Amino acid sequence: MKTKLMATRNKTSTNATGSSAVTKKGLCAKLVKQLGGGYSSALGIDLAGIKPDEVFKWFLASILFGARIGEGVAIKAYKEFEKAGMLSPDAILETGWQGLVDILDRGGYVRYDFKTSTKILEVTRALKDRYKGDLNRLHFFAEDEKDLEKKLQNLGKGIGPVTVNIFLREMRGLWEKAEPPLAEPALLASRNIGLTKAMDMRAVLEELETVWRAHEANELRFSDLEAVLIRLGKDYCQKKRCSLCLVKEKCLQVK
Repeated sequence: MKTKLMATRNKTSTNATGSSAVTKKGLCAKLVKQLGGGYSSALGIDLAGIKPDEVFKWFLASILFGARIGEGVAIKAYKEFEKAGMLSPDAILETGWQGLVDILDRGGYVRYDFKTSTKILEVTRALKDRYKGDLNRLHFFAEDEKDLEKKLQNLGKGIGPVTVNIFLREMRGLWEKAEPPLAEPALLASRNIGLTKAMDMRAVLEELETVWRAHEANELRFSDLEAVLIRLGKDYCQKKRCSLCLVKEKCLQVK
């Protein structure tokens, strides 16, 4: 009788775990569908094949996103670079500082135009001189994930941890050494909507990756979920905009 009871309990526990996993997979899919995926795909940048020109485009976009400026302005500024055909190291170096300022101004990046133009030129020159303009070479020569972050920051004084984290998040799973820590807003959102109960960043990241792998989301990547969780955390959780949240029915903070 006792054996039968234990077997029933184990079966119930397994079913509960399976049910929980299915629920989390469904929630992940809903989040990405309703809030969009990563920024690179939204900008039309195809990182899947890690081609040098596409990786550089995303690095340029990451520099724009890394400033204390609105997401919409950063996207508009990138589109101006795209219109001008300034999406390669050679094109950027050829156009020069004033040309970059003009592009940034057209994109509404006025407050940071001088500083950002200087930064982009410095970083691009360093990339050309040290790695032949190819960020894949930089990754190849990095010893590990920490050295990769260091090498990226050493391209120029304007490249800080924020920019590097933005860039590497969407290189996760494409570059072996791209393992940036989970961002605080993503941790907050993950806990609020019940995707995890853990507090340790690495543990939460591993748990989220496990859920996503089970999701089998075809052309989507884990970075799409990560970007959505950051967006959710920044735009809703941190601002206490619970009543406007698209997944408020799943939020553990909503009474």
